[in-house]
Amino acid sequence: MDYYFVAQIRINDNHEYQKYIDKAGVIFKKYNGEYLAVDNEPIILEGKFDYTRCVLIKFKSKSDFEKWYKSDDYQEILKHRLKGADCDTILVKGLDK
Repeated sequence: MDYYFVAQIRINDNHEYQKYIDKAGVIFKKYNGEYLAVDNEPIILEGKFDYTRCVLIKFKSKSDFEKWYKSDDYQEILKHRLKGADCDTILVKGLDK
């Protein structure tokens, strides 16, 4: 079953955030993660969106997600995202196929 990591991001320090971006894609892929969307101008249909970016990443399983998120590789770059941006993130379970 697929799992989706959804991040709503408000970038405050582009230089610090870029340190995260420079390595993030390679690390996602290493743990079976796949970028599905990265949007700096999502269309707001309802409510408020006080962010500068929305990201959607698919993992093939919850186990893959957990291995990625808890990995030393990811924890090493996560500090740059947290320092360079305010983020609200969730994990969403996909539908059974």
